[in-house]
Order: sequence, then C-alpha cells, then structure tokens
Amino acid sequence: MVNENEVLHIAELADIGISSSDLGKFTEQFNAILEYFDILDTLEATAPLERQLVNIFREDEVRPSISQEEALRNSHNPEDGYIRAPKVI
Repeated sequence: MVNENEVLHIAELADIGISSSDLGKFTEQFNAILEYFDILDTLEATAPLERQLVNIFREDEVRPSISQEEALRNSHNPEDGYIRAPKVI
C-alpha cells in the first residue's frame, strides 16, 4: 500500500501535477490498482505456445480492382499519376 508522500513522489517522477484536493482520491485509486496486481500475481501462468499454432492468414489472391484513373478521380490535385499531398515538416 502506498501513502500520499509516495504518490507525490511518483507523480513528480512522471511529471504529473496532482492537486492537494485530488491527492487522497488518487492515492485510493492507486492502491486499488495495486490490489488488482496482487490478485493477478496469485494466478498461475500458462504458456500460450502449448497450443498448436495455426496460420490464420488467407492466401493472397489477385482480384480485380479500380483503375488508377478511377482512384485519382476524386483527388483535387493529382500529379504524374499520384495523389499530391501537402508537404509535412
């Protein structure tokens, strides 16, 4: 269980400002989260790799698609067959 001084120290390390009016509630919530971790620590870990791995991806299939002209039809400023976008710096 953490106390308010420890919460203030953690908040300072994380560069989070906590007002004195919120400190009590934040400390309660922090301790509630830590209690959940205590519950999780009691569970036995199971290795998910014990199950047989199966490929869930489909095979690539060539399908008809729209033409480049159709794709550029709604573009406001196409250039050399591509959609021109503003420069981002």
